[in-house]
Amino acid sequence: MTAAVAVSLSACELLRVISLQANDFELFDVPLQFAQDRAQIDARWKALQREAHPDRFAAEGAAAQRVAMQWSVRINEAYQRLKDPLKRAAYLCELQGAPVQAENNTAMPAAFLMQQMEWRETLDDTNSAQSLEALAEEVAGEQKRVQLELARLLDDVQDPAQAVGQVRALMFIDRFAAEVRHRIDKLLD
Repeated sequence: MTAAVAVSLSACELLRVISLQANDFELFDVPLQFAQDRAQIDARWKALQREAHPDRFAAEGAAAQRVAMQWSVRINEAYQRLKDPLKRAAYLCELQGAPVQAENNTAMPAAFLMQQMEWRETLDDTNSAQSLEALAEEVAGEQKRVQLELARLLDDVQDPAQAVGQVRALMFIDRFAAEVRHRIDKLLD
């Protein structure tokens, strides 16, 4: 079903066409892959939210509004997963039978851990905005590299088990990037 068709449907009709149990990719009518067009995801989210907004069903009673509210929640959850590369990659791995299980498995390659330690030392030893900006650029480059590797593993070679390690690496990198940004913001205040 295309976004144009969804826009012309009421939420009750939409419920008949798409199941609440549909995966996020089916719900948003996008390919089941890591590489996504963010503008397409954003546009689809807006269209689905317009269709499922509870206010549209005020005349149909409380039951219809509750159904619409369930749809709104489901649409927002899917949007949060699809728009974020880390969440999208973890979700894809899970859908393909390779859950990340980050809370139970924190083992990482030695080279990755060394890189993390070097970044941490740089962050701890740096008080200049210029040095922090350089570190932020380096970390952003590594984020991009890992995202490209995830696209290769998930979309090209279709190896979700191998992608799990990259998802866990991206979790660490994203968290560290947020720390660097926070430190830059504190210096600039």
